[in-house]
Order: sequence, then C-alpha cells, then structure tokens
Amino acid sequence: MRFNSSNISLKRPTAVGATDFLRRHDRMAALLPAVERMARLQKDCAQCLPTMFKHCEILAFEDGQLLLSLPTTALAAKLKQQLPKLQDTLAQRGWQVHSVKLKVQMAKPAEIKEKMRALELPGAAVEAFDQLSAALEATPQNSALIDAVKAMVARRRAGGG
Repeated sequence: MRFNSSNISLKRPTAVGATDFLRRHDRMAALLPAVERMARLQKDCAQCLPTMFKHCEILAFEDGQLLLSLPTTALAAKLKQQLPKLQDTLAQRGWQVHSVKLKVQMAKPAEIKEKMRALELPGAAVEAFDQLSAALEATPQNSALIDAVKAMVARRRAGGG
C-alpha cells in the first residue's frame, strides 16, 4: 500500500469504508495500526515540506530508516537538500528517523497516457486554434503546421481528445 498526501485523510468516505473493512476482518485488523502510523508519518512529512511531498510516497519505515519514492531525479535532488530539515521536524514530532533513502520511480507509461487523455481544451481554445489555422499564411513552411492545427481542431470537435 502506498501513502501519499492525497490519500492520508481518514475522514473521506472511501477511507472510512476501508478502515471499517479492516476492523471487521481479524487478519486485516492487525494491519490497521501500521496503516494509521504510516498515514500519520506521511502527514507529518507533508506538513514539513508541502510542495515536495505532494509528489512523494513513503514506501517503508523500518528500524529508523525512511524510504521515499519520488517521480523524478530533479525532485530527488531538491529533497536531498531538505533532508536535514525533514529529519529535524520529524524528530520534534516523535519520529526516530536515523536515515532517509530516496528511490526514483518514474510514472508508468499507462498512467501518463491516462493523465494526457484527461486533458481537455475549452471550446474557446479550440475555436482560437481554428482561427489560427485560417489566419496563418499558406506558405510551404507553414503547411505542416496548418495541417496539424486543423487536424487537432477536427479531433477536438469530434470528441476524440
């Protein structure tokens, strides 16, 4: 189970349903304290470094070693500079973090494709691109651009994204 800033609230209906499920099943109920502990740790990390931790996930926290997942090496480099602040803040909140390891895990291509598929242009933007394709001078240099813009407008108006 992954813990990130967007799924740590136990007050949402889906999280409440999940905790109710865990409580009702003996074997699963044993996981609940660990899940709540990791959610508290993620919340404390997110409060310390909110901008960075909206993209980070805690993979593990065992024997004082915190393992974090990040989507890019650039974010890992920035977070590495903030590790002393993070460790100090966590220590003040009662977490005994002796070391922090960072693991870069790129998003899966399917996840990226779904996010791209979800992008939509408002009707005014599609109309502006249509006007642009008509306003561009019909030169050999512009022909590929005009064709591409017209094709994009046609796809957007047809509902194909």
